[in-house]
Amino acid sequence: MRAVILPLLLPALLFLAATPAAAQVDTREGIALQNQILQLRQEMEALRRGSLAPPAPASGSSLLGGGAAPRPAATTPQAEMVPQLLDRVARMEEELRQVRGRAEQSEFRERQLRERLEKLEGDIDFRLQQVEAQRAAPAPAARPAAPATPPPAANTPPAPRTAARALADGQAALGRRDWPAAEAAAREVIASRDAARQADAQMLLGDSLAGRRDFGAAAVAYDDAFRRAPQGGRANEAMLGVANALIGLGNNRDACAQLNDLRSRAPNLSGALAERAADARRRAQCR
Repeated sequence: MRAVILPLLLPALLFLAATPAAAQVDTREGIALQNQILQLRQEMEALRRGSLAPPAPASGSSLLGGGAAPRPAATTPQAEMVPQLLDRVARMEEELRQVRGRAEQSEFRERQLRERLEKLEGDIDFRLQQVEAQRAAPAPAARPAAPATPPPAANTPPAPRTAARALADGQAALGRRDWPAAEAAAREVIASRDAARQADAQMLLGDSLAGRRDFGAAAVAYDDAFRRAPQGGRANEAMLGVANALIGLGNNRDACAQLNDLRSRAPNLSGALAERAADARRRAQCR
């Protein structure tokens, strides 16, 4: 019987020996699972050593009045425990996979929230700096003028640049790798609340942050660009931007999932965007 049991349980023992180190979960659920797995390993080790000996057959009188009759061999405790242990192993494997998945999802959502908060703080700081700069600007000195004489045109403050102009300036800065200027232009357009150019501004912000290798904030900016216009002309480019930012963070698994979503969404992707997506799949080693 032991020769039959041990080959069946050896793969489960190997999995249980490796699983706690790979899970790396600190939740109560994960710790409870690890304790159950440890207890199960102890039971299986005891079973392997043969510490659970089969009980001796009980003797009794025959109903026909004769001597003691041999009974059929009862199922040994080892044979009864094998399917139970294997079933517990399978259930614990599935529960531990679910715990690991939830822990990784929680970590990714926490990182996204932290990056969104940092982005929001940056937007507020930029807006406050603009307000302070406008307040600190000295007012033009009043000049005595003859009656009915209009003030000189030179004293008229220059008109602020439009959102379209800011985007054009930001793209030019991006082309010369001036990441701070490109980021400032992008944030200026975002603060302007120009709905028609918000997605383009978020893409410009993501490109500038990726150029500065701030991949976490870049992923949030690209994701915002997609959410603002999921059916827009730059939605696929935004998804690719998120994937590239995840690769920069070393998160190849989520990057491949994003690229698979892009392939499902746009199976006929072509041109330069298709080449960039293929290059991203190679760098993330997607299957």
